[in-house]
Amino acid sequence: MMKYILVTGGVISGIGKGIIASSVGTILKSCGLHVTAIKIDPYINIDAGTFSPYEHGEVFVLDDGGEVDLDLGNYERFLDIRLTRDNNLTTGKIYQSVINKERRGDYLGKTVQVVPHITDAIQEWVVKQAKVPVDDDDLEPQVCVIELGGTVGDIESMPFIEAFRQFQFKVKRENFCNIHVSLIPQPSATGEQKTKPTQNSVRELRGLGLSPDLIMCRCSAVLENSVKEKISMFCHVEPEQVICVHDVSSIYRVPLLLEDQGVVSYLSRRLNMPIETRPRKMLTKWKEMSDRSDRLLEHCSIALVGKYTKFSDSYASVIKALEHSALAISHKLEVKYIDSAYLEPSTLQEEPVKYHEAWQKLCSADGVLVPGGFGVRGTEGKIQAINWARKQKKPFLGVCLGMQLAVCEFGRNVLGWKDANSTEFDPDTKHPVVIDMPEHNPGQMGGTMRLGKRRTIFKSNNSVLRKKNFEIHKVNPDLKSHFEEKGFRFVGQDVEGERMEVIELDDHPYFVGVQYHPEFTSRPINPSPPYLGLLLAAAGKLQSYLQKGCRLSPRDTYSDRSGSSTPDSEISELKLPSISSD
Repeated sequence: MMKYILVTGGVISGIGKGIIASSVGTILKSCGLHVTAIKIDPYINIDAGTFSPYEHGEVFVLDDGGEVDLDLGNYERFLDIRLTRDNNLTTGKIYQSVINKERRGDYLGKTVQVVPHITDAIQEWVVKQAKVPVDDDDLEPQVCVIELGGTVGDIESMPFIEAFRQFQFKVKRENFCNIHVSLIPQPSATGEQKTKPTQNSVRELRGLGLSPDLIMCRCSAVLENSVKEKISMFCHVEPEQVICVHDVSSIYRVPLLLEDQGVVSYLSRRLNMPIETRPRKMLTKWKEMSDRSDRLLEHCSIALVGKYTKFSDSYASVIKALEHSALAISHKLEVKYIDSAYLEPSTLQEEPVKYHEAWQKLCSADGVLVPGGFGVRGTEGKIQAINWARKQKKPFLGVCLGMQLAVCEFGRNVLGWKDANSTEFDPDTKHPVVIDMPEHNPGQMGGTMRLGKRRTIFKSNNSVLRKKNFEIHKVNPDLKSHFEEKGFRFVGQDVEGERMEVIELDDHPYFVGVQYHPEFTSRPINPSPPYLGLLLAAAGKLQSYLQKGCRLSPRDTYSDRSGSSTPDSEISELKLPSISSD
């Protein structure tokens, strides 16, 4: 029987349910179980595709092109699985499916209501999606971790709470359990850990028909025994069911934290699961990784030049990809967030302090990253940063819009086309170096981009990469030859030979642009090649890496005890021409 683990949250949102749900899945997977994950978002939007990054963080893109919540990125990275768009369930999707059924007459003229029709649709969706294979071996999962977004008591999440209240009886108690994540505040005035918010949250959850099996207490410091016993007494659970999840040095320590407190043994008893007793290589790998993260001494700084730098979750996958690569070369990452608009000459007149601070950050960084984005605001500042990185021979990576603007910058400052631009920003330019994709519909918001896993052909060495594209514009192929004559090479293109996917600049330590979003496929033990190349170049290690046949030095690899001796085994098959030997 499928085992279902529902993760709910109390007191406040953004408490870390996604990391905890991912960590629970990780420690269960380390025991030999096949684990899948579902994220439920109670908002009415159909998907996350039209969200502002300031509203909900980044939009994570899946292999099938689904635009989903960033927590699904955590699931894919922690569990090393491939999810689909239906693993992200929203109120909008549920109501849309029920309304479509009503329009077809599937309900035979009955009154369509939240109970039972909406709640039944939620349960049917979960049961169906839980069976979809997410691992490379295509075996049906044995455990489904379900994260319910928001907090208990939100009016938006009520239909989902009711659906799972019914669901626990349909699938039987031994196949369903609830993990409740709650905040334990510690006011600075007294320094005392307070349990009342958690008591109230659990009481409200129980009033809605769900009883938590594990209470995960998010706190800044280790939970005191007296506080743990108090929660146990007032929330009607055993002390072993109260788990302390305090702030740790790295999120990679969270699975280890849960394992140390007996979460696996409790879940195996509570859900009667066939846990293997073999050595857990996967957890050894996580411990080794988190230990390395704590003892890094060398630093490497990357200037992230973007539009949404006030909210780090806007670039969650980009930051993770940089962290994975920094960890692989044993460097501590420092990200310098730069609002690209502050690099523009107009800011010098209006806000000179911000202008000089932004340029100081850029000039002091070891490498420059210009990520994807939309809209004209800040694009000239990004072009300024790209121009500086090209002239100063500073390692540079441009992703999606970052690559397109690198083409614009080269066209303007090397080819002499002063008005070179994307038709997105200047439809009347005489040198449209970046043009609209044929499938893009500027009048439709959502679902109009070329999304999902695609293949890229490398002309230089015939290597083939499979990537996640996320684009609405492409480089104008009619102008390609002008660029290549000046050493600006389009080394990768799509299967049809129409879209320029990868660019590279001759006579530069590392100047790479990619049309796809490689950060979505980055993993802690298997970093994304374009990001690894950027970090290697920024740390001054790229040439030695190339001389060693694209192998990391012994001190940068993981031991055989982890089950994966080095990230190189995968990277060597997926290397860019920029970080491969000819």
